Amino acid sequence: MTTENGGAARRSRLVWLVAAQTTLMVLLGLWVTRVAVGLWPLTLEHRLSEDFAAHRSPVGNGVTEGLSLVASTEGIIGVTLVCVAMLLALPPAPRWAEAVFLGASVAVQSAVFLVVTFFVERPRPDVPQLDGAPPTSSFPSGHVGASVALYGGLAALVLHRARGPWRYLAAGVLLLVPPAVGLSRVYRGMHYPSDVLGGLLNGAVTLLVVGSVFLSGRGNSRAPRGASDGGAAPVPAQDGRSRRAGGSVVVVRHPHGCPDELAAEVRARLHRHGFTDQRWTSTSVDRPSGRLAEECAVGGVDLVVACGGDGTVRVCADVVAGTGIPLALVPCGTGNLLARNLDLPSDPASALDEALAGGDFGIDVGRVGGDGLPPTRFTVMAGAGFDAAMVRDASPVLKAHLGWAAYALSAARHLRDPRMRLSLRLDGGRRIRRRARMVVIGNVGALQAGLELLPRARPDSGRMEVVLFDPRGAAGWLAAVAHLAARIVRRPAAAPESGGPVSVAAGSLEYFSAARIEVRFARAQIREVDGDTLSEGTRLTVDTEPGALRMRLPRAPGGTSTTAPPAPASRTTPAAPAARTVQL
Repeated sequence: MTTENGGAARRSRLVWLVAAQTTLMVLLGLWVTRVAVGLWPLTLEHRLSEDFAAHRSPVGNGVTEGLSLVASTEGIIGVTLVCVAMLLALPPAPRWAEAVFLGASVAVQSAVFLVVTFFVERPRPDVPQLDGAPPTSSFPSGHVGASVALYGGLAALVLHRARGPWRYLAAGVLLLVPPAVGLSRVYRGMHYPSDVLGGLLNGAVTLLVVGSVFLSGRGNSRAPRGASDGGAAPVPAQDGRSRRAGGSVVVVRHPHGCPDELAAEVRARLHRHGFTDQRWTSTSVDRPSGRLAEECAVGGVDLVVACGGDGTVRVCADVVAGTGIPLALVPCGTGNLLARNLDLPSDPASALDEALAGGDFGIDVGRVGGDGLPPTRFTVMAGAGFDAAMVRDASPVLKAHLGWAAYALSAARHLRDPRMRLSLRLDGGRRIRRRARMVVIGNVGALQAGLELLPRARPDSGRMEVVLFDPRGAAGWLAAVAHLAARIVRRPAAAPESGGPVSVAAGSLEYFSAARIEVRFARAQIREVDGDTLSEGTRLTVDTEPGALRMRLPRAPGGTSTTAPPAPASRTTPAAPAARTVQL
């Protein structure tokens, strides 16, 4: 569940458009390789490649080699990083919208290219090739698409932001690079002309898609964090029984996700809501929740505030679940999935303001263990296979600059990973044997951009939802992508009905709902919880703790009312919720 304003709406639009772009490119590639292969003018392409090969010269070889290097993977990444760094570092102020536009254009083009080559297989021209051929389809040209995304993106920025007549000359020079690269790739025997046209189209559509999201209107400008006290008035709580104003608060701060400016705002807004007794602690590798456990053990804690992403929220929830101490969120991480599913604003300070003016509501947590794993809790999802590999291999540098889009780029690297053999047991019933690319068990259903992976999941349902993801072949992947893209909508406020197993998208996704679930893998698999990777293993055990975590929220999860249940009698004595065992 995600808010439909600001950055969340832009991300939803980006996912929709990129899904449509990918589908278009796949269909075009299949048409070129299977339908039009014997039609004019494609019948002339092989002769054209032979003519180029027959008229090569030392000068032509040298010039085209340089152009190929300019558009190589190393060259594109290097130039992109330099340009992004300059956009952020040069005065008068960091150009966040332009930097995100350029980096996202290169990343999205690369991701679409990899998906297309997964479905479209086209051999390279049967002529002597002057470059090493990577193990990807000849359609579309990755060099050409990347050069359009980078140099075409730079040309767009020059025309969009620069002033003076020189900008037209600079943009014209930049726009000459992609066709020159395309000509060099045909000359060197690496692509057919239709591959080059496919690369030009992929890069151009990428610029249109990403530009419409990050450069139109307000672009990627961040919503103001309301540093002054004259910001929007907080929503008043409608039930005085749910909490008392003010008290003692422990703030757990991730030092990178929550910079000094945001930390100062958090202090001010907590003080405004009566929390004058504030105890701050920072996370670290050795102490991921800081001194939270010690502070709670001392007693007298009326509220815990987690300033960070889902990882910080998870370790804080692990400490306070079952104690009755409410947890409030300042979502300032990469994914912020729990905050999105609880319908909190994407702006960190606004999310805290609205929560402090609301009430306390109980949500479920999952407690995981397994072979070689120490017990820990999660609030969002746990999984194994494709999603865990994606989380593990996401670049920290790209995550810092592109946010959750870095996960999409990492996912493209694992599209061809082998399927897992697993067995699934529901509520102690018979064992169901399956093959799947990933298995996910979740307390909430929506991923980034509002993509609903688990549409029946609800944080206060008292159960967990499971999905097996197993697309087979090009048709299966297209069916899965189309089905998930259609789920990028707001979830209904009413609680979803619990039901039996459901298979959708031609069997590419299979859903289950049960109180007790056990999944065992034939071979050890990488595992993850709430975006943190765990060691490989053949089993992951999850104990569901219904309503164990009290959250301070502006309204009930999935609802509109701010009415909350009475606070527990004791804030320091751990409660003993009836645990339901779930094994993944």
